[in-house]
Amino acid sequence: MKRLFTLPAFAAVLVLGGCIPSIGPEKEEVIQENEDVEQETVLIPEVQLNEQYYRTLLPFKKSATRGLIVNQVYSKYDIGEVEEGLLRLSAKHFDPNDHFFQEGQFIDEKTAIHWLSRSSKFDDGLNPPINDKMTPQEISEKAPVYLAHIVEQNYYVKTGDKKVGLAGISIGLAMNSVYYQRDAAEAKIPDKTIEQQGMKMAETIVQRMRKLDGVGDVPITVGLFKQQSRNSIVPGTYFAQAYVDKGKDKPNGWKEVKEKFVLLPASSDVDNYRDVNERFEKVKQDINDYFPGFISVVGTAFYSDNNLESIKINVPIQFYGKNEVVALTQYMTSLIMKYYPKTEVEVSITSGNGPESLITKNAGDEEPSIHIYSY
Repeated sequence: MKRLFTLPAFAAVLVLGGCIPSIGPEKEEVIQENEDVEQETVLIPEVQLNEQYYRTLLPFKKSATRGLIVNQVYSKYDIGEVEEGLLRLSAKHFDPNDHFFQEGQFIDEKTAIHWLSRSSKFDDGLNPPINDKMTPQEISEKAPVYLAHIVEQNYYVKTGDKKVGLAGISIGLAMNSVYYQRDAAEAKIPDKTIEQQGMKMAETIVQRMRKLDGVGDVPITVGLFKQQSRNSIVPGTYFAQAYVDKGKDKPNGWKEVKEKFVLLPASSDVDNYRDVNERFEKVKQDINDYFPGFISVVGTAFYSDNNLESIKINVPIQFYGKNEVVALTQYMTSLIMKYYPKTEVEVSITSGNGPESLITKNAGDEEPSIHIYSY
């Protein structure tokens, strides 16, 4: 291994958190313009981490629906991926190099609660109605809750000297694949049903979005996300997307999104992921040859359009001292360079005390970056 990087804790938080504030005297303050909404001054950060990340308008504004996701989305893995996956879909229409990100500001909390409810509770509820005469089995079979959460993201561009204006909106619909009912057996929802219900709800939401103050006629991207079950240890993915042209209130056609997370070592579909599984097994074997008996390595591979895009590896250890952490981190770094020279990789080494070290490498990097905590 050629180099070992250690960063101060504060710097590590900035890097790992994915947001670096503008540093130094250079600041770009602009006027944020929205239709029918009062203008305000915002700051465009000078730093863009890389071409995959949007610069976020500051001060940061939380989406009004942010708190709802914890109650509606079952898996902690899905909570993150339903937002990150929508960013990937958005980048295909709103270029991160000249668009700026802001969490959704047009769907307020009350509106989101109404839309996520059953139509028997609120007239504008998108989930199917029920009544007191229906049995739990009838509800599971005929009227499960299909739509779990709505994610909104807003994208801005410069419209003139010292001004930015709304250029596009992305909407993600998190759809249930399993319906859980109190005091009733869980019910799986067929993929075809999820797709049909999601597309129908998406068209309704787009029509309603057009009527919200400030939205205007900007393009809208819509994605359908399939949630995993409560006990899943890999996140769900978006499976369909549509683009609504400027001024239109209906998608111009749906396209399949081919994304998948694969748990490693793979216990099924080995033929489809044989290469990545074999490399992962070699990593595990190499680690156990030099650090035997206490390491249980697991990983998650992310595929897009049947191509391996990235891999995350978690290495839990029994903590015996920092020297051991350093030795294992150095060795893991050499294995990454050996087995994943052209792949984006993240390795987390953890113990009962929490995170011990982090190794990251972008697809085009020759060498990984390393941080050893509290060292």
